[in-house]
Amino acid sequence: MSRVFPHRFIAMLMLCCAGVAGAQNYPNRAVRMLIPFTVGSAADVIARAMEPALRERLGQALIIDNRAGAGGNIAAELTAKSPPDGYTIFMGTIGTQAINYSLYSKLNYHPLNSFTMIARVGDSPNVLVL
Repeated sequence: MSRVFPHRFIAMLMLCCAGVAGAQNYPNRAVRMLIPFTVGSAADVIARAMEPALRERLGQALIIDNRAGAGGNIAAELTAKSPPDGYTIFMGTIGTQAINYSLYSKLNYHPLNSFTMIARVGDSPNVLVL
């Protein structure tokens, strides 16, 4: 796993939410980040590493909500169906945003149209050895 750059994520989050929030004071309540895998997964570790800086910058709690199951589709669908107000964000992965679209015959979300990318926060390279 490569180094995480929370300051880039924070900047992108603030830019993305500025247009959505309009004249409101954003955030005026906790922000929930849905993680599509269990505690200890790469996505979870990255989210928990970013949490203190995001909490300080936003001035609100960042609730990390692990919703594992169905290859990440449970958390992805829950995020896609939430209001686009900036209070529910999602740690998407190659699985939830690319592989599952080809793997599952029916998804209740579209990996491109149901989400707006805020920032790329990490890499997790893999190697196949024969």
